[in-house]
Amino acid sequence: MSTYTLSPSTQLSFKYVAAATLGLLLIPFIASLVTPEVNWSVMDFVIMGSLIFITGSTLLITFRYIKRPARFITAGLVLCAFLYLWVELAVGVFFNLGS
Repeated sequence: MSTYTLSPSTQLSFKYVAAATLGLLLIPFIASLVTPEVNWSVMDFVIMGSLIFITGSTLLITFRYIKRPARFITAGLVLCAFLYLWVELAVGVFFNLGS
């Protein structure tokens, strides 16, 4: 039985995705320190961080391993799923998950 290990460049790419996720989460964190209108709980940061990291990782794998014609369709579907979940969690358009 063989085990599959990621190449060092792929591992480095996932570190970049994690760093970009933390960088993006700094925006609402700093905003919550400056203004009372941004009221994120710890769970909000965990959920949004997970959503951003999973989306970035999926796009990384998509652009690395899927061939040219299907690459853009797959990336578009991943981005649409991200935007749908973001909006659904924020305001609850269809299922009222965010409220």
